[in-house]
Amino acid sequence: MFKSKLHNQNHQDSEPNIDKHALLFGLISVFLIGISFSIITPVIPFIVQPYIHNPANQAIIVSLLMSVYAVCMFFSAPVLGALSDRYGRRPLLLVSLLGAAIGFLVFGLGGALWVLFAGRIIEGITGGSISTIFAYFADITPRQQRTKYFGWISAIAGFGSIMGPSLGGVIAANFGNTAPLYFGAIITLLNVIYGFFFMPESLEEENRLKEITRARLNPFIQLFNVLSIKNLNRLLLAAFLLWIPSGSIQAILSQFTIDSFNWKPALIGLVFSIMGVQDIVSQGLIMPKLLLKFSDKQIAIIGMTAEIIGYGFIAISAIFSAYIFFIAGMFIYGFGDSIFGPSFNGMVSKAADASEQGRIQGGSQSIQSLARIIGPILGGQLYVLLGHAAPAVMGVVLLTVAVGILSKRTHISS
Repeated sequence: MFKSKLHNQNHQDSEPNIDKHALLFGLISVFLIGISFSIITPVIPFIVQPYIHNPANQAIIVSLLMSVYAVCMFFSAPVLGALSDRYGRRPLLLVSLLGAAIGFLVFGLGGALWVLFAGRIIEGITGGSISTIFAYFADITPRQQRTKYFGWISAIAGFGSIMGPSLGGVIAANFGNTAPLYFGAIITLLNVIYGFFFMPESLEEENRLKEITRARLNPFIQLFNVLSIKNLNRLLLAAFLLWIPSGSIQAILSQFTIDSFNWKPALIGLVFSIMGVQDIVSQGLIMPKLLLKFSDKQIAIIGMTAEIIGYGFIAISAIFSAYIFFIAGMFIYGFGDSIFGPSFNGMVSKAADASEQGRIQGGSQSIQSLARIIGPILGGQLYVLLGHAAPAVMGVVLLTVAVGILSKRTHISS
């Protein structure tokens, strides 16, 4: 018995304590980001509509608004990641969140199409808050528990995503289509104020980058460096192929439901909430059981396979104009997306030490941003030229290739 107690004590001593204030701020930030990012999704097509003379071009403009955000994030993510490695996570997170609040406000004010793009550009430039938050959690959590905590991030973001679209639809129905933008700006600004007073710094001085070279600020060099990491290249290539159709389908999904089923903002918001429900159910009930039986890589493959099936149902819903298939597809796709994210981020975080978390998360975010530049543009064109089912069919094809790439034997850490 004495031996058992000693073993347990040593085991507890060997695990770093997690700063509760840091954990709470991180989870609150993710929750509010989930709300603020998703609250505008049901209303974007309706905001764009007054500025479009040819209705056939509306889907393309909506997808371009998504792409310009990704373009800016592609260039800014490695800069913000390097700066967070050098100066700490706290100042970069606060600046990023403040930029998001300003971007929402500009987008809500509108008045011209270029103003809408300006709002998205401001959001995109400071959009590295996501990669910085992942680096933040990597700082404060034990290595062996990171996948679990990244699962918590997905669950909390999912809860925010549940509330966001539904709340956006209700606010738009009662106060106008731009009202969700102002609400998003307010809650993001409140999070900045909370973080300013209560957010502790997570990166210790001894773990910080000593200097920032120009190479660390170049997104193309960072992209190449991250892709050259032997244990990650297959994972990142597979994720790149996953993010292309994901960016495409998310960019045109509101327009898709309007054109295919003639839905209004409130109903669009309700259906968008499905993905948030999947995150909560998956992280609370399913993910813990999967982690007991499967590695991170195996869970990622399960998630990708579910997304393939989900895309198939979404394509069928477009062909037959049957929303029941669309809802089923969203449930299945949402499940796959909810378990792929934590397993992917867990594998990425384990591939670097503390002083490199910002770089590797920023590089990973750059790859995702690059895919989300290509995805909405490609999806918008396919949507207009080949029909409403085309972006989902692209998802089936690219995800099938991605599963084949990741299934090959590798030494990715689990």
